[in-house]
Amino acid sequence: MAKKVKESLHTIEMVEAFAEIARAKDINKDALQSIVEDVFRTMIRKKYGADDSFEVIFNPDSGDIQIIHVREVVSDWDLEDPVTQIELTDAQAIDEDFELEDEVASEVSIVDFTRRAVITGMQTFKQRIRDLEKENISNEYQDLIGEVIVGEVYQIRRNEVLVMHNKVELLLPKKEQINKDHYRKGEMVRAVVKEVRRDVGGTPTIVLSRTEPIFMERLFEQEVPEIYDGIVEIKKIVRQPGDRAKVAVYSNDDRVDPVGACVGMKGVRIHAVVRELSNENIDVVPWTDDEEEYIKRSLAPAKPIAVQINDDLNPPRAKVIVRAEEVSQAIGFRGMNIKLATELTGYEIDVYRNIDTEEEDVDIAEFSDVFEEEIIAALQNVGCDTARAVLELSPEELSRRSGLAIEITRHVLEVVGSEFEEDEEEEQESTNEDE
Repeated sequence: MAKKVKESLHTIEMVEAFAEIARAKDINKDALQSIVEDVFRTMIRKKYGADDSFEVIFNPDSGDIQIIHVREVVSDWDLEDPVTQIELTDAQAIDEDFELEDEVASEVSIVDFTRRAVITGMQTFKQRIRDLEKENISNEYQDLIGEVIVGEVYQIRRNEVLVMHNKVELLLPKKEQINKDHYRKGEMVRAVVKEVRRDVGGTPTIVLSRTEPIFMERLFEQEVPEIYDGIVEIKKIVRQPGDRAKVAVYSNDDRVDPVGACVGMKGVRIHAVVRELSNENIDVVPWTDDEEEYIKRSLAPAKPIAVQINDDLNPPRAKVIVRAEEVSQAIGFRGMNIKLATELTGYEIDVYRNIDTEEEDVDIAEFSDVFEEEIIAALQNVGCDTARAVLELSPEELSRRSGLAIEITRHVLEVVGSEFEEDEEEEQESTNEDE
C-alpha cells in the first residue's frame, strides 16, 4: 500500500510537471502534446511490449493525461494476446452488453506504471523539452542572421563577451569586436547576428559581430530613410573595423544625391553611424559602372589624374597616376586607403606619382642591380615607383608604409639619394668645364 502511495505521488508530480513546464516555457501546445504522447508511448511499450492498442490523451492547458486501452472481445478459449484482446467473460464483467468482436475501452491509471518507469519518463520528457528549446532558439536566430539586435552585456571574458537577448545567451567573440570597443557589465550593445552554430549535442551558439560589413549596412538603413526605402542602394562596403571604411552607394532616383543622403544635414546621419562604430572613419563613394571613374572615386580623399586598366591580368590591375603631393593620401596610413580601394573595386591598384617632365627622375626598377627584388616590389606596392617618390619620405615613414626594416629603408634612401648627388656633381663639373 505504501509503495502504491509513493508511486502515486511520483505520477502526480509528473502530471504537475507537464502543466508547469507548458506554462513556464511557453511551448507550442501541439509540440508539447506530441512530446508527452511519445514519452507515454515509450512507457507503454516497455510495460506491454506494444502501444498499438493504446490512445494517449493529453490536455496541454491543465496537464491532465488519460491513457485508453482498447481491446477486442474474443471467446474465453481464443485469447492469444492479452494486450490487444479481452475474454468475453472479462468484458461482460465490465458491461454485460459486450459481445464478440466488440471493442472494449478501459482507462489505464498512471499509477499502474512502476516508479522507475515514471522517473525515466520524466527524464525523457525534460530532455525532449530541452531539445525543443534548442531547436526553437536555433530557428529563431537563424531567421535573424544579418539583422541587428540590442542585448545586455552579461559577462566579460578574455576572448569573448556574453550578451543576453530575450533570456538567450549570445556570444560576441574578440575577433568580432571593434578594437576600440570597451564593455561594462549591464550596458547595452548593438551587434548583428552573424551565424548560428550547433555542437554535437545540438546546443546552439549564436555568434554576434560588430565588424561585419552587414552591420554597417544595417546601421545606415536605420539612419538613412532613403536606404531603408530602397531609393539609395548600398552597392558594397569594405572595412578595417574601428579605423576606416568605404561605402559605395547608388541612387535609383536622379533627384537624390546618394552621398548627401548618407551624410545628412551637417553630417548628422553619418555621425550617428560613426559613433556606434567607435569613430570609424567612413568614406562614402558614389558608385558608377565606369570602372576608371569608380577607381578614381575609391581613392578619396586623393584625386587621381589618370587611370589605366589592364583586365587581362588575374586579378585585373589598375595603374593610377596622382599628383606628387597626393601620393601619401592615395596610399593612406599603413597602406589602408589603397587596400580598401582595392577591395571596393576588385582591382589591384598601383599608385604612381605624376612626374614633372622638367624634373629628372629614375624608375626604382633601375636599382635592381643594387636592391633585391623583394625590396623593389615592396617600394612599388606603396607607390614609391621612382627615386624621387622614395626621397620624399623619411626612413621611418618609408618603413611604416612598406613594411621594410628601418635599417633597409635607411640604406635605400642613402643609395637613391647618392644617385642624384652624383648626377648633380657631374652637371656641376660639366658647367665648370664649359666656363
